[in-house]
Amino acid sequence: MKNYYDILGVTKTSSEEEIKKAYRKLAHQYHPDKAGGSEAKFKEINEAYQVLSDKNKRAQYDRFGSADGPAGFGGYGGGAGAGQQWGGFGGGNVDWSGMGFDPSQFGGADMGDLGDIIEGIFGGGGQSRRRSYEKDLEAQEQITFEDAFRGVTKVLRFRALTQCAKCGGKGAEAGSEFEKCATCDGHGAVRQWIFGIPQVKTCAKCHGVGQIPKKPCSACRGAGRVEAARGVRIDILPGIEDGQLIKVNGMGAAGERGTAAGDLYVRVRVKPHAVFERHGADLIVTRELPLTDVLLGKTLSVPSISGGAISVEIPAQFNLKELLRIPHEGMPRFGSHGRGDLLVNFIIKAPKKPNAKARELLEKLEKEL
Repeated sequence: MKNYYDILGVTKTSSEEEIKKAYRKLAHQYHPDKAGGSEAKFKEINEAYQVLSDKNKRAQYDRFGSADGPAGFGGYGGGAGAGQQWGGFGGGNVDWSGMGFDPSQFGGADMGDLGDIIEGIFGGGGQSRRRSYEKDLEAQEQITFEDAFRGVTKVLRFRALTQCAKCGGKGAEAGSEFEKCATCDGHGAVRQWIFGIPQVKTCAKCHGVGQIPKKPCSACRGAGRVEAARGVRIDILPGIEDGQLIKVNGMGAAGERGTAAGDLYVRVRVKPHAVFERHGADLIVTRELPLTDVLLGKTLSVPSISGGAISVEIPAQFNLKELLRIPHEGMPRFGSHGRGDLLVNFIIKAPKKPNAKARELLEKLEKEL
């Protein structure tokens, strides 16, 4: 039996918001359309979220180890074969309480999460259909190491589905009336049996609204959104790390027929630095050190990420195999105060073979030390 909590990386005490946050993170990571994605893993994640995001199904799962209760699929009522579909929810002797489902909730509500789950599990007719429900977008922006240190503002330009300007997202020509969708009987969703399991699917005819315009908008063909160029200003804070995501609310794809837009996730890529190696907020710099400088106790010059150089003296009896720590000269702590440290990795450079005079001086120095 699958452990849905383990699949999402949450526990039985996790809140609805924590479960949703974990689901969205994993869905972005394993989406089949992305590099490194996995269709099998994506379906498994959506299957787990479908159960744990529903209070009734989660309670059944916690009690019986299955969202269907102890009697298999009896809790849902009916036993139709795979692929059977109903236009509405009013007919027959179907007990919707077993599904934790209220048909009235679909009267124009945002179907985004429901569409993500169903389309993610069963494909919904292919890649283009999945994308029509997933309104969150992800983009990538590359910055320099110095930009990550100081912070920088970028203007990101991309193409996305935006609200149709002609119809204001309604999907209808000006003055056009709306009528109840015959496919879903005005509920905005249809019910299917897939492999003996009842599933709820967003109505493809009305896009989940429950109504269709008698005269669809000629610009968007009734969808309420069109593809267009967009630009967004992103403030990247000091200390950001490579691969970190920045969320821009409401800047994803516009929803169909006036529903809310998704969010934009910008993955920041930080170029490696030629001198510094980063470990969290700490930086490591390698310094080649002549043995004579060590013996003479010379002051050393170490480069700084903020520009210029730092003068450093090696403490007496310091173990040169260890890293010398210079406090507060590393990267800013992202989302917090202060900076990390600069760690100096010394490489001792042996001198050339000494001549007779130099050897005599070294022997005298050895006795003094």
